[in-house]
Amino acid sequence: MSIEKPQPVTGPGPEGCLTAFIRIPVRVVVLVVVVPVRMLWDVLVVGARFVDRTMVRPVGRALAWFFGRVVGVPAGWLYRHVLTPVGHALAWFLTGVAVVFGWIVERLRIGLSWLLKAVFVWPWVGLWRYVVVPVARYGIAVPAVWLYRHLVTPLGHGLSWALATLVVAPLGALWTYVVVPLVRYGIVVPAAWLYGSVLAPLGRGLVTALFVWPWRHLVVPVVTYGIVVPLSWLWRRVLVPVGREVGDALVVCWRIAGYVSRAVGRAVKWVAWNLVGRPVAWFYRDVCTPVGHFVRDRVWAPARAVAVEAGRAARAALVSARDTVRQARRDAWRALVGGPRSTEAVEPAVTRARTLGSTTAVSGVAPAPEISLRKRG
Repeated sequence: MSIEKPQPVTGPGPEGCLTAFIRIPVRVVVLVVVVPVRMLWDVLVVGARFVDRTMVRPVGRALAWFFGRVVGVPAGWLYRHVLTPVGHALAWFLTGVAVVFGWIVERLRIGLSWLLKAVFVWPWVGLWRYVVVPVARYGIAVPAVWLYRHLVTPLGHGLSWALATLVVAPLGALWTYVVVPLVRYGIVVPAAWLYGSVLAPLGRGLVTALFVWPWRHLVVPVVTYGIVVPLSWLWRRVLVPVGREVGDALVVCWRIAGYVSRAVGRAVKWVAWNLVGRPVAWFYRDVCTPVGHFVRDRVWAPARAVAVEAGRAARAALVSARDTVRQARRDAWRALVGGPRSTEAVEPAVTRARTLGSTTAVSGVAPAPEISLRKRG
């Protein structure tokens, strides 16, 4: 035989028949209710993300750019170049006005304070110091002190000795040796004995008979076994299992509804990709891309090259025409005014289109001859 004591079970107790009976119906009902709610929730989440990515963010960026360019830039320029200088000038002006006004107010305050002191303070101070104080000191205080010290004090000492000796001492002896014993042994002691031996036991017995015994033996058992025990059993055996099963059913059904909603979403995504996305991708990859490459390589690139060459030729013609007009103007001026012709060999300006012995032309400049010709005047 084992002499060890059995260990108490700390885990949850066995489930009752009520818990097993309500589990499956509750989960079925909750699943039927939760699946549409979860699918509607997932649809709302996906729609909100789509609207946020396709509409809200682009519109927000566009509005931010618009307000930044249309409102922010003019407002910043107005603040920096108009409001800030005006504010600085106004602040400087107001500071100067405040300083001047403060100086004037300070001077007025000092003058007014001196005037008020001269009119209302100094006369009363002189009257108090040189009239009231001497009169009060030598006309009232000094005689009153002498009277109190040499007449009232000795008279008070004599009266206090007479009262203490003739009145207070006899009354104190009468109170101590007559009144106090009479009150103590005639009233206090009998009243204390009556309260402790008669009234207190009688009161405790009445309180116990009228209140304590009925509360302890009638009210407490009725409340305990008539209300608390049934409510405790109902809470522990009915409401707690039902609430726990409903909560577990909600958790499980929410997860199952999430799986169902994701499966439906993947199915809708697959159908949309195969019906719309795949044809659009094929059309873009096999039709639009080759056409775009053809237009870029066969149409846009030759047209751009022709336009560039035409621009270069036009710029070269303009440069040549400008040089010709400049030289003709110099010759006409020399023919009209006259003047010695320069015998120095002048070399015309050579364009930087091509270097000597090079065949590479600079973009945008007409080719120049490789040999510089000397021009004689």
